[in-house]
Amino acid sequence: MGFDQEKISNAIYKAMFATSNPDRGVAEQLTKHVVEKLMQQGFSADRPPSVETIQDMVETTLIERGHSEIAKAYILYRHERRKVREEKMRILNTKDLDPVAKRFDTNSLRVLASRYLLRNNKNEIVEGPEEMFKRVATLVAIGDLIYSQQIFTINGNQKQSIKEAQAYLEKLDDFDYKLRIGNYYLNKFHLRSLINCYVYLARGGHMTKSFKELMRMIAAKKFNSYAEKIDEYFKLMAYQDFLPNSPTMMNAGARLGQLSACFVLDMPDDMGGIMKTTSDAAMIFKSGGGVGINYSGLRQEGDIVASTSGVASGPVSFMNIINSVTEVVKQGGKRRGANMGIMEVWHPDIEKFVTNKTEPGILENFNVSVGLWEDFWDTLLNTSEGKYALRSPRDRSPVKEVNARRLIDLIALSAWKSAEPGLIFFDQINRYNVFAKARGGPLRATNPCGEQSLYPYESCNLGSINLANLVKRKADGEYEFDWQRYEETVRKTTRFLDSVIDVNLYPVPEIDAASKESRRIGLGVMGVADLLYKLRIPYNSEEGYDLQNKLAEALTYYSMEESVALAKARGRFPLCPKTEYPDGKIPVAGYYEKPKEQHRYEWDTLIDRIKEHGIRNVLTTTVAPTGTLSMIASCSNGMEPTFALAYEKRVTLGKFFYANSIIKQVLEEDNLYTDEILAKIADNYGSLKGIPEIPEWMQKIFVTAIDIHWSDHLMAQQVWQQWIGNAIAKTINMPHDVLPEDVAAAYLLAHELGLKGITVYRDGSRHKQVLHITNKNTEKNFDVVPSQVVTDFVSQNITNQYMRDQISNSLKIRPGEDIVVTHNIAESVPEGSLCPECKNNLIFAEGCSLCIECGYSHCTSG
Repeated sequence: MGFDQEKISNAIYKAMFATSNPDRGVAEQLTKHVVEKLMQQGFSADRPPSVETIQDMVETTLIERGHSEIAKAYILYRHERRKVREEKMRILNTKDLDPVAKRFDTNSLRVLASRYLLRNNKNEIVEGPEEMFKRVATLVAIGDLIYSQQIFTINGNQKQSIKEAQAYLEKLDDFDYKLRIGNYYLNKFHLRSLINCYVYLARGGHMTKSFKELMRMIAAKKFNSYAEKIDEYFKLMAYQDFLPNSPTMMNAGARLGQLSACFVLDMPDDMGGIMKTTSDAAMIFKSGGGVGINYSGLRQEGDIVASTSGVASGPVSFMNIINSVTEVVKQGGKRRGANMGIMEVWHPDIEKFVTNKTEPGILENFNVSVGLWEDFWDTLLNTSEGKYALRSPRDRSPVKEVNARRLIDLIALSAWKSAEPGLIFFDQINRYNVFAKARGGPLRATNPCGEQSLYPYESCNLGSINLANLVKRKADGEYEFDWQRYEETVRKTTRFLDSVIDVNLYPVPEIDAASKESRRIGLGVMGVADLLYKLRIPYNSEEGYDLQNKLAEALTYYSMEESVALAKARGRFPLCPKTEYPDGKIPVAGYYEKPKEQHRYEWDTLIDRIKEHGIRNVLTTTVAPTGTLSMIASCSNGMEPTFALAYEKRVTLGKFFYANSIIKQVLEEDNLYTDEILAKIADNYGSLKGIPEIPEWMQKIFVTAIDIHWSDHLMAQQVWQQWIGNAIAKTINMPHDVLPEDVAAAYLLAHELGLKGITVYRDGSRHKQVLHITNKNTEKNFDVVPSQVVTDFVSQNITNQYMRDQISNSLKIRPGEDIVVTHNIAESVPEGSLCPECKNNLIFAEGCSLCIECGYSHCTSG
């Protein structure tokens, strides 16, 4: 039959819940009767029934088989489904739903409609979700087609006319939707990217055919086999297995054409350079990206300016210039950009920088972070007096001394008050940096959310695999992870992101050059928490950490292995010979720091292949923020735990409770799903902990961010960081009543764990509270303690006495004592936590503010 029988069975099964007597076996038997009746009426795969016909037949079958109560429930279910379809059509402003729109839930479609689907000059939506994903997939597949053996050679000795190809840029409108690959038509923006790709490769002598011949070959259907590649990329996105970063979905095959989320710019200490950086930042914001800038090169406030005999205003004043530009230049015309402002700890203005954002209204378009190096840690941990020299950016001469321990306490106090600054551990970032030799120095800046370190004018294309989708059901109904499908998905998406580099339309020429020199990509994950729920594994358990370790190692191994295969076919990244790759070094901490018997893959063999063939991308993996992407994919954010299992949603007609889809199903199966239970969970800060009606096994498995001790947030980040080439976007959630000393202890533990950065969020610390899912009378019915994994690590690995004392005191590690952290939520829910776009609630995850209603995010990658 030409329809999905399982959907019928699921619909009947859901109707049974309303009768409090669900039975999967009965639902499947009734489905068989429905199918038999449809076949008797002449329906088949060649003549499939309509949805309405199927639903009518289900109702008739239920009544005939004596299930009148289920029939009533099914009629109500059918009515609700009709309302959902009508709501989807309203959101998309259409009278028909395409297959993707039917598959996606209303929240996903609402996010797509608000910022991803193309609109006309009247601001009307002019494409559906299916068209959007095809638009993106077609563009990305051009990045594969251009390397076809029919037209490309890895040997750079071919000569073709560049001008002939560029001439087509003047007549794009003439070829709009005139050429196609299989059934996929190329619009003028697809053609623009094809021309740019051709020109870039022709300049390197890699094209064996003229551009006119390439056009003839497309017209003659010589490349129709690449329709399969478009299908592959389309299905990855349409089935919610993988999504690229937001600018790719917004701009691929569209006017702007800029596909990257992450950029880093330099900030030289001269007015011309400062203005050039400001101009470049504006172009990046306009194109849909965010910018990271290290301001440490700017002389300190009050220093003499030799050219004018004036006095320098200091780095913070120049940050205000970028902040103002951000305010007025919206990303792709849809939202304001994001910034990362970095100052290194040795700068004389560091104390002003650290405390600058503790007052509201300051640098609101910035995340700020302090960059730390080895010398600071040596002083902090090993020097009794703790004197640390602050140095002039001009000549690095000492300006004054500060006490390192007082400075780290000041940073911790500021973060305790306002969730900023974060810390960036430049010593850890550069420990396995294979690119330093090629770029002439260490990495000194990151993108706005801190997970992507970049050199000046580099960019990065990010994408995330939805791990919650990569499961298969066993005969007993339980789930298991599909490792083979995971490998296949990693390989496909590595190629996807590599192709994005070629088809990208970069906002300034320097970014185009630097991005193609390194070909850096950032493949990451989302849906980790949902995956663990499905597998019935607690996030903060030894088993949970072990699985996450395996997932992280596989991600980087397979993506690097695929990058080597790409290097053999398309060429290694241009600066590869100047890096440490030929020496057998790789940018993966776990390879060096974990015993080889704990490695699951043949890393030494991979290194040998890199030495022989090179690698296509300088780095391949990053765990980025996935706020809006997770909403589109209907899964949990990144590698974060779920922020709440249930919360109250307020709409025009009143209020209702939203529940995580997995816990909803589990509660239904245990006959526990009621509005009363949802209210109790919502009033318990979205947690199951301590609710008498909830079975203990559920409380243990279905943990939320607030259930997990802050030290276990750090441990989870470390598990991923060991194997991820770049870094991790992660929020270290802390309860309201932690002390500034606890924040400082978290810094010490984070560095000892080998993290590359840390963002701490104490509940209630922001001027505009963003984790706002409770009412003011809420009380928390549980305590939070570190896992045994954390306490064992502290006991067995931390030897420095100062660090050990600080961390042990914070974690309350004492022989024979329980570790308990209490939390009074009633004090921690200030007003003002509203989304600036839709005025609904915000949450704080992965270092970003995210609206759980419309998908607004102050980050750029998700």
